[in-house]
Amino acid sequence: MPLVADTPHQATAPDMAELAPIPATPLLAEARADEAAIVLAWEDGARTRLPFIWLRDHCPCRECRHPQTRERLHVPLDEVTTPPETRLEAGHLWLRWEDGHESRFAAGWLHQRRPEAPQASPVPAPRAWREGFTPVCVSHADFLSPEGESTWLEALLRDGLALIEQGPLVDEEVSRLAERIGPQRATNFGARFDVRSKPNPNNAAYTAIGLALHIDLPNWRQPPDIQLLYCLQNEAEGGESLFADGIQVAEALREADPEAFRLLSEEAIDFRFQDETHDIAVRAPVIGCDNQGRVVELRFNNWIRDTLRLPAERMAAWYRAYRHFWQLLHSPRFQLDFSLAPGEMVAFDNRRVLHGRRAFDPNTGARHLQGTYLDRDLLESRLRVLARRR
Repeated sequence: MPLVADTPHQATAPDMAELAPIPATPLLAEARADEAAIVLAWEDGARTRLPFIWLRDHCPCRECRHPQTRERLHVPLDEVTTPPETRLEAGHLWLRWEDGHESRFAAGWLHQRRPEAPQASPVPAPRAWREGFTPVCVSHADFLSPEGESTWLEALLRDGLALIEQGPLVDEEVSRLAERIGPQRATNFGARFDVRSKPNPNNAAYTAIGLALHIDLPNWRQPPDIQLLYCLQNEAEGGESLFADGIQVAEALREADPEAFRLLSEEAIDFRFQDETHDIAVRAPVIGCDNQGRVVELRFNNWIRDTLRLPAERMAAWYRAYRHFWQLLHSPRFQLDFSLAPGEMVAFDNRRVLHGRRAFDPNTGARHLQGTYLDRDLLESRLRVLARRR
C-alpha cells in the first residue's frame, strides 16, 4: 500500500548537508517500494522511481557525509536488493535499511534531484555572437556589488567577452579584481604581466607592431581560460583592440567549406614557444570540438605555430583550409574593434575569443596595460556562490 503523510506541514525538513537552500515544497504525497526502487509522488503531481542503491548512496546523515566538509563518506560497494522499511514523515521520506541504518530525505531535495527534473544552473551556456553584437559593460563600482559582479560574470561566460569601465588608475588593480573571483593563473610570463613595448621582447605583445587575431598560449596543454587586460595608459596613436568570436567564425567556416573545417578540427599540428628559459610545446588541432561536434576551443596563433608535420600529400589542403579560416577571422563582418580607455578592463574567453590589436606609435604617447589569467572553473564557481547567496 502507498504511504501517505498525515500532517505534511508540521515537521522540519531533514538536513541534506547542502550549502544551497533546499525548496520547502512540494512535499511528498506517496512513497512505496517495489522490487528494486522507491516510487515517489509529490503533491504537484511529479513522480519518479529511485533505485535503492541510489538512495543509500545519497544518504545525508553524519555517518554518510562528513559533518564539516559535507563530502561523501559512504562507498556504494554493496548491492542493495532488500527493500527498506519506507514511510513518510510530514511529507519527507524516511527509510530504514536491512542493516538498521536510517536515511531521511527532504522532499524538496528529492524533487530537485530526480532524474526527470530540469537542471537549473546560474551558469549560462556559451552563445555565439550575432550581427550587431555589443559586449556588456559594467562600471567598476557596480562590479564591486554582488548584482553587478553577477551580471558581468554571466555575460563573460555566455558571450566570451565583457568590459569594466570607470576603474581607478592604480597599479595592480587587475590583480585585485581577478582575486575577487579566485587565484590568478600563472604562466611562463608570471601571474600578472605588463603589456607595453620594451627592449629585447620575448613576445610580439611587448612590441608596437600590430597583432593579428590569436589565442594566447595554445602551446600549453591547458591554455589559460580567461584573460583580463586593464588599461592604465593609452595615449599613443593606434593600438585599437580587435576581437572575433571563434565559435561564430568556425561555424561560418563549417557552413561555407565543410572540408576545411574537417581538416582544421581533425589534423593535429604543433605549437611551440621557446626562449632562453622555457620550451613549451603541444600538438593539437586548430579547432577543438566535443564528442557531439560542437566547437569548444580554438588554438590559433600564427607566431607560435611550429613546423607543420603532416604527410606531404595533405599539406596543400591544410594550408588552403588555414587560409580560408584566416580570411574569415579577419573579415570586418566578424571583427569587433574599439580603443580601451584608461580605467577600462576587457575580459575574454581565451579558449574561444581571438584577440589582437592594431599597430601603435610609441613616439606619440605611452601605452600600458596590465593583464592576468583566470580559470573558467573559478568564474563558474563564483557565479554559483553569488546565486546561492541571493
